[in-house]
Amino acid sequence: MKDPAGAVSANETLRTINSRRSIRNFLDKPVRDADLRIILHAANQAPSAHNQQSWRFAVLRGGKKDGLVELIAARAADFPRPSNALLRMASRSIASAPVVICVANTGELIRRGSELFKVDRAQAHDFFRIMEIQSSAAAVQNLLLAAASLGLAAVWLGILVLIKKEVLEFMGEPEGEFMAVIPVGYAARPGSSPAKRPLDVVVRFL
Repeated sequence: MKDPAGAVSANETLRTINSRRSIRNFLDKPVRDADLRIILHAANQAPSAHNQQSWRFAVLRGGKKDGLVELIAARAADFPRPSNALLRMASRSIASAPVVICVANTGELIRRGSELFKVDRAQAHDFFRIMEIQSSAAAVQNLLLAAASLGLAAVWLGILVLIKKEVLEFMGEPEGEFMAVIPVGYAARPGSSPAKRPLDVVVRFL
C-alpha cells in the first residue's frame, strides 16, 4: 500500500490503522485485565450522537463465552450455505479467543430523541436509530485500533447480525438496534493484508 507523503511511517496512529488486521484464530494465551480496560476505555472515548453514549460492553470469558459458542453453533443449522459455514466459522473464532467483547446500544437515544428535539416519535425513530448505530460503530473501531496498538488481535464478526436478536438477549441487552461481537486475543498466525481500492476510485473532489 502506498504511503502518502511518508505520513504513515512517520505517525504512530496511522501506522496502527495501516497495520490492523482481522484475525480469526487465536493463541491459548490470556489477555491481561489491564489491557482489556485500556481497549474498553478507548471504545468509551468514541464520539456519540449528542454525547448520549448509549452503548454497553459485555466481556465474556469461560462458561459465558462457551454459551455464546453453543448458541451460534445451534442457530447455524437453521441457515443455508454459505451463511451456515460463516456462522460456524464465527463460533470457532469465539471458541479460540481467550476473551470476547460484545457491544450493544441501548435504544436510549431512540427513546429520548423525540423529547430532546421536540419531534414526532414516528418521524424521529429512524433518524435516531441510525445515529445510535453510527455512535456504537465508532466505539467498535476505537476498540479494534486500541487492541492493535497493544499487540492484540481482534475481529468484528459481522455475520452474527443474522442472529442479532438472540445475541442481544444472551447479552441481556434486548432493546438495542446494534450488536457487535469481537473476539480478542493474540494472533495464532499473522493476518494478510487485503487489497484496497485506490483512492482515485473511491474519492471524488467536488
